Amino acid sequence: MSTRFALFFVASLSLGCGSSSDDAATTALPENAADAQSDYAELVAAVYEDSVVDAVALKTAIDAFLAGPTDTTLEAARDAWLTARESYLQSEVFRFYDGPIDMPNGGPEGQVNAWPLDESYIDYVEGNETSGLISDSSVAITTEALVEANEAGGETNIATGFHAIEFLLWGQDQSETGPGARPASDFQDGGRESADRRRLYLQTVTDLLVTDLTAVRDAWVAGKVNYRQDFIAVEPGEALRRILTGMTKLTGFETGGERLQTAYDSRDQEDEHSCFSDNTHRDMVQDIVGIRNVWKGDYTRTSDAKVDGVGIEDVVRATQPTLADTISAQVETCLSLANALQPPFDQEIAADNAAGRDRVMKLITALRALSTSFESVFTHYGLAVPAAE
Repeated sequence: MSTRFALFFVASLSLGCGSSSDDAATTALPENAADAQSDYAELVAAVYEDSVVDAVALKTAIDAFLAGPTDTTLEAARDAWLTARESYLQSEVFRFYDGPIDMPNGGPEGQVNAWPLDESYIDYVEGNETSGLISDSSVAITTEALVEANEAGGETNIATGFHAIEFLLWGQDQSETGPGARPASDFQDGGRESADRRRLYLQTVTDLLVTDLTAVRDAWVAGKVNYRQDFIAVEPGEALRRILTGMTKLTGFETGGERLQTAYDSRDQEDEHSCFSDNTHRDMVQDIVGIRNVWKGDYTRTSDAKVDGVGIEDVVRATQPTLADTISAQVETCLSLANALQPPFDQEIAADNAAGRDRVMKLITALRALSTSFESVFTHYGLAVPAAE
């Protein structure tokens, strides 16, 4: 994880630290905190189950594409990738507290969703037809080798995960108005050089994605000896601290900072989260939907089934209804502003697009305010505010 926006995150948290004596007082957790704890675990399990289902569907589409690389099967694989992102992004709010997705020495988040990605580390790029692991025949294309290569020698040396798959499906984005346009012939024998290794690479990283997400899903399955069992057993205050940490860091540091402020400041397409597919606007929306899910305690599954329980909003409302009202309004504002972003995102941040940059900055500002309000919940219940990355 880059630390470029540690100061941004610290600043956003400090805005919520008042100086009056009332701010020093803390409030006991309400009785519904234990219900929120167990219902959160149920919601997490449902989100990850959907993410695995969509990842398996992505694998099926990619298998079909690799068996017969055509424009039609390539487009189907791209569509499956976009669908898989919709469910996975709603799980990002479960990061940042050393849970199954990003626990030290074992969490697969860096293999699943690491970015930004140096395209030349994987495959050919404009101006260098022989760059990348695919072109280097001395590199074995195996799961073990690609896991070892992931982030080896630099944080942009991304070899696995959603964005590696994205690059292989779309290629470099050289267009100002649309996504990358990698041809299906890149994967056809007799097409571009190293087509066989390119097929194997895409197959291998897709299989790994399914494996990694399945492992995280299994850690949250009910009735097993796993992380979920341990999570349910901790005191409600500790559970709330973990839940709020994920919400706060995703809101301020990650989405507002790393993914938006960095791109806003640099005006560089390379700092766009899903730059190859031009799907960054949906990244922002779905991350905020994930935050809203946890706040409200409900989730609409990909099957349209509903998961509905006690949310963090209910906990806060039991003791501080004014703060609950503020946060609820801020969440909806953030979601509305994210939906207002106009694709492609690289044009929203362009120096000559004042209206687009204004839309991005309004979202950054709203996310910063929401992060500050989440910090107030920590203070209200006497919980330790999370340190910046």
